[in-house]
Amino acid sequence: MSLDYRPEYDDIEEAKSPNTSVAAVAVKNADASVYKIIHGYLKQKNNSIIKVAANVARKAASNKLSRKTSDVFDSLIQKQQSKWGNRTGPLLSGISYCIASCSMILLNKVVLSSYNFDAGISLTLYQNLISVSILLLLELFGVISTERLTWKLIKVWIPVNLIFVGMLVTGMYSLKYINVAMVTILKNVTNILTAVGEIYIFRKVQNKKVWAALGLMVVSAVCGGITDLSFHPVGYTWQLFNCFLTAGYSLTLRHVMDIAKQSTKSGSLNEVSMVLLNNALSIPFAVILIVIFNEWQYVYEAEVIEDPMFWIFATASGLLGLAISFSSVWFLHRTGPTTYSLVGSLNKIPISVAGILLFNVPVNVENLFSIIFGLFAGIFFAKAKMS
Repeated sequence: MSLDYRPEYDDIEEAKSPNTSVAAVAVKNADASVYKIIHGYLKQKNNSIIKVAANVARKAASNKLSRKTSDVFDSLIQKQQSKWGNRTGPLLSGISYCIASCSMILLNKVVLSSYNFDAGISLTLYQNLISVSILLLLELFGVISTERLTWKLIKVWIPVNLIFVGMLVTGMYSLKYINVAMVTILKNVTNILTAVGEIYIFRKVQNKKVWAALGLMVVSAVCGGITDLSFHPVGYTWQLFNCFLTAGYSLTLRHVMDIAKQSTKSGSLNEVSMVLLNNALSIPFAVILIVIFNEWQYVYEAEVIEDPMFWIFATASGLLGLAISFSSVWFLHRTGPTTYSLVGSLNKIPISVAGILLFNVPVNVENLFSIIFGLFAGIFFAKAKMS
């Protein structure tokens, strides 16, 4: 790279050309070595040194450089920082989503099974309260912005929220009775119900690969249930309800979102507003269910609520529930629906392995094969959706 100063580079647009020497834009021969070092750091894409270089460039610009030259350095620095963010963003968001998702399921299993806490609705209510409190605090300090909750918007969203509450509660009770690995496999049934629903509601035709993958999921779920040494009919019933409600939530949400946007003043509804809307509206419904099933009396008399560790796990699960909401939105924004779907399927593998090892789940060769078969059926389904 040439370091000779040439007057024709005073034109700022020409200076931004990739064939133009950075140092030649900025300095005469006496200062060339300093800016050569700075440009070397920029080429290495060292994010921390970029910030140092920025400060050096601005100080030098105030003494020797023109305003145009300083702008060139700022433009180069911002470009390098943007490249750094584009490369690390998808990786960091993906890791955050996977960790939050795995930890949430495992912590819920700890609270419900290890502590033998038989109040899934109350746990759901507690998690919703945590999510709403944190979102309101973030909005108060200006970190996030949400749509104002109007009665018109609430009326539109209530059907979705009722399904959402049912989905959370049935998921809690199924996880109490079924081991984590089998829950992840049985959740594949949701994909089948969603695919069928898309045909009748949205007239969406699935290709042959998708139906083949769905067939493999059915086989894996049936084989898994037959070979499950810890089979519990109550747990499987709850999980079946959960699959129907989860598919219903996904299908209903797509339809209601467009109507809900028309019910807001801005004409839009961002993901954070949806998270707040779901969690806030879930609270009164959860309270009603707690009263109907007399769960409040059980919670009041339960000895486990006196254990500080129980509250630590319960609170952590609530925080992770909110983390999943944000990390999934972040990951989807940095990548796309295809990558998000594939990573979601791959994420079931560590969850299943961790569930078997951490909770000492009794498994035989047949059941283990069914679990592995179901996991790969999920991956095949995600890849089939790409085509």
